[in-house]
Amino acid sequence: MAQVSCVGLPADWINGWLAAVGATVLDSRIRLGWTSEPTPTAVLSADDDPISLLAASWPDADSLNAMPLAANWQPDNSLGRKVQVKTLVARARAARDKPQSWTVSSTLTDLHVDKNGEVAHAPFDVPAPRGITLHGRMLKLDRTVPRPSTDRLMDSLSGHAVRKKGNGLGFDLRRLGSQSDHADPFVDPIVEMLAFFGLALLPVRGHGTDERLGPASRPSTVQRGWRIVESAPKGRSELRFLWPAWSQPLEHHAIDALLDAWNPWDRSTWHRLGVHAAWRIVRYRSRAQLDSTRAFGAEPWPW
Repeated sequence: MAQVSCVGLPADWINGWLAAVGATVLDSRIRLGWTSEPTPTAVLSADDDPISLLAASWPDADSLNAMPLAANWQPDNSLGRKVQVKTLVARARAARDKPQSWTVSSTLTDLHVDKNGEVAHAPFDVPAPRGITLHGRMLKLDRTVPRPSTDRLMDSLSGHAVRKKGNGLGFDLRRLGSQSDHADPFVDPIVEMLAFFGLALLPVRGHGTDERLGPASRPSTVQRGWRIVESAPKGRSELRFLWPAWSQPLEHHAIDALLDAWNPWDRSTWHRLGVHAAWRIVRYRSRAQLDSTRAFGAEPWPW
């Protein structure tokens, strides 16, 4: 089995973790495990060179535009940032038997409808300037680095790639510059693209609420891995994403099963799944009333 250590994808970086998982989604022959260092990093493995497999499986522009999440996947059913429930229902029905149907189910849900009849977005489908959709952001990344070579992929996976100006998917804390100089955001488009595919294992659902019938009393969406946790020191409850690192090499179906079986609160059972570390999301807190920045950092779990 060929192995590649990806020091550019540390497990305590949510975009790095999603990108590592996304590699296994992009090519089902690739397996993912994590080192046992204090800050684990991704290890990709396969019967053949995993980087070559990843390069060969990299989607072209036509396949990306053919995803069911694309704005005009159906000419009579345009999908923007604001999505009416009837629009999503029609899109979901048409996409149900398509290989990339997860692009819809991991970003939108009709199990929460707001007072305007619009469906809810997943926590990882954050708002973006000018209402650019998550799929639109992903296409912009593809135009930055289309069909990368094995060398270009290795630069990103080893942490040596030069970042490009842009917001990427819109939630990477590391894209932000200094608060003092208001620097432009920069991302690694390869990591961001892989992170998009990592969302395939994180479907979003809702509580079955319709705000047209009255206000909702609970969070509007429930995306896999997002859990209600207590936030110290004030003891408030908050929706946070929790994620693990495991030692054994797993392909994406096995990772899917592990995410179901892993109980973040019962650490005595982690070793049975090979889990040796975990983190939870820390949300970027705005410094000003008009600051619409979205970003996710991380802290060890349990903290």
